[in-house]
Amino acid sequence: MEIRPMSKRFLAAALLLSVSALPAFAAKTSLVVGMPIEPPGLDPTVAAPVAIREVTWVNLYEGLVRIDRSGKVQPLLAKSWEISPDGLTYTFRLQEGVKFHDGTSFDSADVKFAFDRARDPKSTNAQKQIFAPIASIETPDAATVVIKLKETSGNFLYYLGWGDAVIVAPETAENNKANPVGTGPFKFKSWTRGDKVELVKNPDYWQKDKVKLESVTFRFISDAQAQVAALRSGDVDAFPTISAPELFAEFQKDSRFKAVAGNTEGETVAGLNSAKKPFDDVRVRRALMHAVDRKALIEGAYSGFGQPIGSFFSPNHPAFVDMTNVIPYDPAKAKALLTEAGYGNGLSITIKTPQMAYASRSAELLSAMFAEVGVDMKIIPTEFPAKWIEEVFKAKDYDVTIVSHTEPLDIEIFARDNYYFNYKNDKFKALIAEAGKTTDEKARFAKYAEAQKILAEDVPALFLFQLPKLGVWNAKLQGLWENSPIPSNDVTEVSWTD
Repeated sequence: MEIRPMSKRFLAAALLLSVSALPAFAAKTSLVVGMPIEPPGLDPTVAAPVAIREVTWVNLYEGLVRIDRSGKVQPLLAKSWEISPDGLTYTFRLQEGVKFHDGTSFDSADVKFAFDRARDPKSTNAQKQIFAPIASIETPDAATVVIKLKETSGNFLYYLGWGDAVIVAPETAENNKANPVGTGPFKFKSWTRGDKVELVKNPDYWQKDKVKLESVTFRFISDAQAQVAALRSGDVDAFPTISAPELFAEFQKDSRFKAVAGNTEGETVAGLNSAKKPFDDVRVRRALMHAVDRKALIEGAYSGFGQPIGSFFSPNHPAFVDMTNVIPYDPAKAKALLTEAGYGNGLSITIKTPQMAYASRSAELLSAMFAEVGVDMKIIPTEFPAKWIEEVFKAKDYDVTIVSHTEPLDIEIFARDNYYFNYKNDKFKALIAEAGKTTDEKARFAKYAEAQKILAEDVPALFLFQLPKLGVWNAKLQGLWENSPIPSNDVTEVSWTD
């Protein structure tokens, strides 16, 4: 039998047929996200650093509710809720069929455990005030949680959307710092200290149709120039907050990237240790505030991005009042106040500065501004978060420091006992307590306005600017947050266009 070679025409047709039968080129399903700070652990319910939440919140762990990208409260593990007419009883109906990453089922007992753990006197939860109004937690059945409050709380539901209020299981809670187990769309794979945290898609996620990515890697790159290089080389797909604002405009012109100047809830302040001389004298605190040219500071530290603030309240919140004119830039007034306080011949202080770019740059500019009014400020670089948390936040061993507080609606930190500012004002404390109990929005906002005025006049910290969110990512990515109404790098709905 003669076997003839296939004709060229037939071969071409066969090849065309075989190629057309191949599936279309699939979009990427992996993502590498860059962050300037590595978290010290991976449990947001036991420690304060924001980097913990930026990796874990709604990626690994979920709460009863969540804050969406517009800052609104949305259902999550609770599919619905009812609030009693007196505002003291919250009844949550839970999602059913939800499992933790270890395969155990989520139910009302887990909610009770998580909240009881968070409000325990020995708890190290950074936002224990969320749970302070709770009188009791009842679980009439597996899908229902009834929380009864001791007093009304106008922000209770909103607070439950924070990373500090995510639900953890009793079987795994103790190990969550290094081996996190939640109910979120991604599961923990590995953590290479000093380099990266790797997550993989949770195949049993209860909203699996939302998730397009198969894997997510968070890489930690503190150096601003290294961040830029990683983006340009493609080693990192996205930097939700880049530390090189002076190069942001270049990314805006580059069609390979999307560069978005969004906003955060981060009030950037230079905290003053009010328990130490000379900062126990309000005249000194006001003098330092008068010495600060906020506009020049923002230009030098953040290339003009960022909004000046005169108190501790986000300009994004409807209760915000511009307090920048309460103690405006006035070097002559600064010198006069220092002389009045007994420091006319000069003053020497120190500032412990975390190694974040905005903090280092701001400290250098503040030092130069203070020098103009006779204040010598020595800069002490301080490793963040570990050393800063130990020395400044916990031990309160500092004169001045600088950091952005990125939690939303956090004016109440100035009312806390033993907080690192060492600030005490009974009127302010009572006002914040009243605001927290007030369920009428207009009345609550009026109290917040009054509280902002007290801080602006009392200056427990130098109120500088609202931290911008300068995000840069591959132009083919979609679904990343442009603003940060809550500290987050939520990648639940992120995908590649091709």
